Amino acid sequence: MKNAIILHGGPSKEEYYDPEAPSMSNAHWIPWLQGQLLKHDIPTATPEVPYSFDRNWEVWNREVERLDIGPETVLIGHSTGAGFFVKYLSIHKKLKVDRVILVAPWLDPDREFTKNFFDDFEIDPNLVSRTGGVIIVNSDNDQESVQKTVKILREKIKYIKYQEFHNYGHFYYEDMKTIQFPELLKTILENKIFLP
Repeated sequence: MKNAIILHGGPSKEEYYDPEAPSMSNAHWIPWLQGQLLKHDIPTATPEVPYSFDRNWEVWNREVERLDIGPETVLIGHSTGAGFFVKYLSIHKKLKVDRVILVAPWLDPDREFTKNFFDDFEIDPNLVSRTGGVIIVNSDNDQESVQKTVKILREKIKYIKYQEFHNYGHFYYEDMKTIQFPELLKTILENKIFLP
């Protein structure tokens, strides 16, 4: 049965502990997208990574591996969550999944924050061959480290697709001024964009 996993990004420590801010799995467009996918009969999990600001691979990995991942699983990652899925699929070379959507993917290309989170693996250039297609969703005005990550992914992964938005920033509520992201829902539900 088809299912989906939406994995949030890595907040700052201040944002993580901010009593006025929602938890990361309940922030921005994630709850809206989960609800929409459920309405399309796609059971959707939104795992919450504890201490996600710390970007500890074992902790992130444990939370994701609690979930069913198989050939009909759609993976949607935002920022660090997108980078996580790139590493996860590069490490697990026998794993097959459905579509993979990388929203504002981030691999910490300047190695500023992640304490080896992304240091100990090589991006699998054939990653797309084990999926129903991989697409990068990017905004033309996102931060430089995301643009560097996008460039790396487009250069290293064969047959990766690309979708660009204008002035969506890092796809935060503050950037988009809405919790709805219908363009992303359409990308997830539309099969044809993933064909070679």
